[in-house]
Amino acid sequence: MASALTTHIAKLAQKRASGFSDPPSIAELNDLLRLLSRWRSHLLANTYIAQHGARILGGPFAGMEYVSAATEGALVPRLLGTYESELHPHLQGFAEAGLDCVVDVGCAEGYYAVGLARMMPGAAVYAYDIDPAARAACAELAGKNGVSERVIVGGEFAPDGFQAFAGRRVLVMVDAEGAEVDILQPALSPALAGMNVVVETHDLFRPGAYATLVERFAPTHDIVRVDQQPKTFDMPPWLQELPHLDQLLAVWEWRMQPTPWLVMTPKP
Repeated sequence: MASALTTHIAKLAQKRASGFSDPPSIAELNDLLRLLSRWRSHLLANTYIAQHGARILGGPFAGMEYVSAATEGALVPRLLGTYESELHPHLQGFAEAGLDCVVDVGCAEGYYAVGLARMMPGAAVYAYDIDPAARAACAELAGKNGVSERVIVGGEFAPDGFQAFAGRRVLVMVDAEGAEVDILQPALSPALAGMNVVVETHDLFRPGAYATLVERFAPTHDIVRVDQQPKTFDMPPWLQELPHLDQLLAVWEWRMQPTPWLVMTPKP
């Protein structure tokens, strides 16, 4: 018997296909492919949870209790520990640097806020999101992992808000779907000049976001561009038994186009 999700997606796919032009455009086919791929990704997440529970399997946050439904984005790569694995060496370096504070803007349900609190037991984490559901999920996740006293959850973050952390050893994480251009303004928060910054850039939603941020931070920071790479990881046995397409979809992060990160450290 088909699940409710499968039945819903099948009806939605039929509806979309019925409205295709003749012949279908590449954009129409791509839209349908993404819909079906996200459906399969949801099923893979359900299978993961049935096998392991909602606990992260690998990567720097291995062992962290997580959620069974993400407030944003793909769940199964987070659970597998492959999510944004390109950043793992940089995060490890920051964790070893003795930082005392993380400012996470666009925290969603707390993947980084709680994960970094576990990685950096001496750091306080300030997690911000404009979505009330995301803030509630982040607070709940912090409690589930025993780090509530060090994860402070807040709402909208103003571009001059970094001044409140001036003089501290700070890692700033920003994932804001284009709003990174509004949030990261050194002219309004001069304290950013002394802070480590990891930001995902979204030219898809904000044309020129990448170039704008490079221009703003080049005078004060050494900047490394990090691009998405193929995933390698210790695949659990149940996933090894599935078709190769499922193995690829298990680590798919739902990106519509490249969203390179900037890893920026203050110049000596």
